[in-house]
Order: sequence, then C-alpha cells, then structure tokens
Amino acid sequence: MIDEDPDCVDATEARLSKSARKRAHLALQDLAEELLGLPRAALEGIGLGADTRLAIEETARIKDRRAMRRHVKRVANCLARESTEPLQALLDARAQQARQATARHHQLERWRSRLIDEGDAALAELLDAYPGADRQQLRTLVRAARRDAAQDRLEAPRKLFRLLRQVVDAAGG
Repeated sequence: MIDEDPDCVDATEARLSKSARKRAHLALQDLAEELLGLPRAALEGIGLGADTRLAIEETARIKDRRAMRRHVKRVANCLARESTEPLQALLDARAQQARQATARHHQLERWRSRLIDEGDAALAELLDAYPGADRQQLRTLVRAARRDAAQDRLEAPRKLFRLLRQVVDAAGG
C-alpha cells in the first residue's frame, strides 16, 4: 500500500505516459481559456490563488494573439498548482444555464411558428397551457404576424415572440 504523501503523488504522475500528461495539460489550457472568457464578477466566489488572480488581471492588457496564447499557457500552469473543481463547477453551471436559455428560446420559437401556421387551434393549446394569457391580444398579434409573414415582414412576428416570452415568464417557466 502506498502512503499519500507528496513524493508518492509525484511518483504517480511520473508513471503517466507523456501523452497522458500532454492531454491533461491541454485540458488545463482549455479550462484556462474558458476562465479568461468569463466576466471578472463571476470569478469572485472561487478561491483562486494570488498568482492565478494576478495572471487573470493581466489579461486585459494583452492584445497580440501570440502573446495571448502564451498567456493562456501561463494561466494553465497556475491552475495546475490549484484545485480546479470550483472553477469546473462554475463553468458547468454556466453551461447548464445557457442550455436552459436555449431550450426556452426554442420553445418560444415553436409556439410562435405554430401560432402563425395553425392559427386558432394552436392558440387554444397555448391558452390551455398558459391560462393567464390575454386571449384577445394574442389573437390580434397572431393575425398580424400571419399577415406580416405572408409579406416577409418581421415586425408582428417579433412582437408576438416578445408577448409569448412575457406570457411564459409570468407563468413561471
């Protein structure tokens, strides 16, 4: 049985193949690139070390593309000395929020398309799903959107989309 002391951890890392070490470092570089793309306010809750924070703050003054590539490698090296679990959890949470926002947007797009294509049948289903919606306002916008869609105009379909977003938000989902 191997004890968990720093010498054994280094020995375990030394047993990794060169390819495995390279893949791990490339993954850290990808993580560093995502980290540098985040707003600074999002990084406040993560316990990053002083070296990493300093490197992140220096990012704003780097303009050259080649220098930025070197800088990403530097940040990856700083991350290699730290625990990346909180950062990965933050990135996963942000990705989940983005997926939910995309799904919601697609749902609203489907409702708008159905309302324009199917008319009153889709409107009845929408009102069953969201009983707090204003029937008359929706019906007026659906008619205007159908008319504008036939003329390749975008104003009424956009208004319909905004109204659908308000209806879904008011219903809480």
